[in-house]
Amino acid sequence: MREAEYYEKLGDKRVRCTLCPLLCIILPGRLGQCRARKNIDGKLYAINFGETTSIAMDTIEKKPLYHYHPGKLILSICPNSCNMKCPWCQNAEISQEEFPTRFVPPEDMVRIALKNASFGIAYTYTEPLTWFEYIKETGGLAKEKGLKNVLVTNGMINEKPLLEILPLIGALNIDLKSMNPDVYKRIIKGDLKTVLNTIRITKKHCHVEVTDLLIPDLNDSSEEIEKLVDFVEGIGVDTPLHFSRYFPHYRWTAPSTPTETIIRAYNIARERLHYVYVGNILIEEISNDTFCPECGNLLVERSFMTGKVVGIKEGKCSKCGRKADVVTD
Repeated sequence: MREAEYYEKLGDKRVRCTLCPLLCIILPGRLGQCRARKNIDGKLYAINFGETTSIAMDTIEKKPLYHYHPGKLILSICPNSCNMKCPWCQNAEISQEEFPTRFVPPEDMVRIALKNASFGIAYTYTEPLTWFEYIKETGGLAKEKGLKNVLVTNGMINEKPLLEILPLIGALNIDLKSMNPDVYKRIIKGDLKTVLNTIRITKKHCHVEVTDLLIPDLNDSSEEIEKLVDFVEGIGVDTPLHFSRYFPHYRWTAPSTPTETIIRAYNIARERLHYVYVGNILIEEISNDTFCPECGNLLVERSFMTGKVVGIKEGKCSKCGRKADVVTD
């Protein structure tokens, strides 16, 4: 447990957390919405510091990050918290509910990554930005040892702490759950404006990929998909976009996303973006390989959530010489 960064004292031992746009006002003995930050006698503490529910080695493609060190293995860890309340959360057991954790000090986590020949540390599975203090310390030590830091995040963090932590981060996959601000506010208790700002800022500093979980009758209309593609195109046609298939889970009972919806979204996006992928589903007519947008040369071949670089030489397409939009070193 550490005293939290980014909070204000309000008097009467109340505090306001300023890490994310929720700006929770927390009374003594109470927690913020993320359940990671607690007011103890008028001070805010990150009670989740170093407490992880999971430690695993994954391929980087599972994050999903398809254009960042394809095929490499990365140590994956997560806190028992989230600052959103998605009722369809696929990891609700470890993000929305109390779950056993294990304390791993930052220096030990870095040693675990090195011992397992990981190329870095992925803060993933739940919401890593609620682990701000731990990522800051662990990420700094990891970077000193030549390891990469990766975030898989909902992107709901205020600009000042985001800019503080970005120098430690090599890549992010950011969930863009809907282009409808009402979905964020009413259903998942978040803020769309902040998430869009996070994506715009991180695109200027790091490698960024965007994921959209398509949920029937919530965010799967052609109109909304067009809005999503408009936004991604606006930050760069080279930005990889992942459409992921939803399955009923936790408190959301809508049927699984139809294959036809995934195909429709894919086709809309492919008209304007260089790199579009699908997840949680295998569709024969859609390839998750990466091709050069200039000449069509196969750059990265993928199978069963792992990648192999086959057409990139010295950072360029091996056929036409175009700079590859894939980080390999």
